[in-house]
Amino acid sequence: MHSKFLSLFVILLFLGNMGYAQKDNSFNIKKQLDYCVSQASKTLQVIPNDGTPPRTIPNGSKDWKFVDYKDWTSGFWPGELWFLYEATGDKKWEKEADKFSRFLTPLSVSKANDHDLGFQVFNSFGNGYRLTKNPDYKQIILKTADTLATLYNPKVGTIQSWPHNKMGGHNTIIDNMMNLELLFWASKNGGNKKLYDIAVKHAETTMANHFRPDNTSYHVIIYDYETGKRIKGRTAQGYSDDSMWARGQAWAIYGFTMTYRETKDSKFLDFAHKLARVYLDKLTTEDLIPYWDFNAPNIPNEPRDASAAAIVSSALLELSSYTKDKNLKNEYLSKAKKMISSLSSDSYQSRDVNSAFLLHSTGHKPAGSEIDCSINYADYYYLEALLRLQKLK
Repeated sequence: MHSKFLSLFVILLFLGNMGYAQKDNSFNIKKQLDYCVSQASKTLQVIPNDGTPPRTIPNGSKDWKFVDYKDWTSGFWPGELWFLYEATGDKKWEKEADKFSRFLTPLSVSKANDHDLGFQVFNSFGNGYRLTKNPDYKQIILKTADTLATLYNPKVGTIQSWPHNKMGGHNTIIDNMMNLELLFWASKNGGNKKLYDIAVKHAETTMANHFRPDNTSYHVIIYDYETGKRIKGRTAQGYSDDSMWARGQAWAIYGFTMTYRETKDSKFLDFAHKLARVYLDKLTTEDLIPYWDFNAPNIPNEPRDASAAAIVSSALLELSSYTKDKNLKNEYLSKAKKMISSLSSDSYQSRDVNSAFLLHSTGHKPAGSEIDCSINYADYYYLEALLRLQKLK
C-alpha cells in the first residue's frame, strides 16, 4: 500500500511539474509581436496623413488623440513603426516609418524648445538609421544633436529641460537622461566630440544632485543659473516632492544603464544597479506593474502605470547583460519577463478595447491628464522590450 501511495505521489509531482513547465514556457514572443502588428495596422487605418502622430486614447474611448510634430511624444509612433519593420522585415512598415519620421524633420533645423529632441528624433530617425543606414537620417540626427546641445549650461553641468518654464532657476528633469543617447551617438558618428563630454557631465551632475539618500529620484531639480548650485528638488508629475514617481525612477534606471553602455564607466553601472534595487524592493504589486507613484496615498485604489513597467522591463533586460553576479542577473531577467508577461495579459493589452498595444498608463495625474489610459510611449517601450527579449532567446 505504501508503495502505491509513493507511486501516486511521484506521478502527481511529475504531472505538476509538467504543468508548471508548460505554464512557464507559454509566453510566446512572436504571438505578442504579431499582436502589435495587428494593432498598429488598425491605427494606420484611422491616422491622418498630415504628420500628426497618435499620442493617447482616453479611458473609455476607442479614438486616438493626435498631436503635431512639436509634441514631446511625436517620435514614439514612428519609432514603433521602425520596430515593426525590424520584427517583420515587411517593407510596408519601413515605408510608413520613413513617412512618419520625415514629418519630424523641422525639429533638426528649429530652435530647441525643450530637452525632448532625443525622444522625438532619435527614437524615429535613430532607429531608422540603425536599420537602413539612410544617410539623410544621419544628417538629421547630427543636426538635432547640435540643437539639443544649445540647452546645455556649463555653469550648472546639465541640459535645461524646460526653458519656457523657469521654475525659479535652471530646471533639469530626470526624463532628460533618456535624451543623452542622441548626444552620445552623434559624438561617435561624425558629430562634435564635445557632445560626448556634455552627455557625461549631465549624467554626473544628475547622479550627484537628483536623488535622495535612498536612491529614489526627484522629478525636477532646480539649479542656480550662475553658481550651478542645487536650489531644491521637487515634483511635477509625481504625487509629492518627496514621493517616488514610478515613471521617473524608470527613466533613471534606463538612462543610467544606457549611459554605462555608451561610456563603459563603472560608476554609471553601479548607480544603475542601485536605482533598480530600490525600484524592485519597493515594488509590491503581484503582477509587477507599479502604481503611478509608489507613495500615492490611496494604494491599492490608485491608477497603475503600464508605461513605467514597459520602460523598466526593457532597461532590466539590458542591465542584466552587464551583470556578472548570476543571482542578480537571474533576478533582473525573471522580473523583466514577469513584467512583460503581465503587460501581455488580457489585463493590460488593449486588444478589442482600442488599437493601442496597452491599457492602464498614467501620464500626469496631478494635472488630471492621461489617467489610466493608452499612451504611445508605453507601446514603444513594450515593443522594444519584446524585441530585446527575443534577442536573448
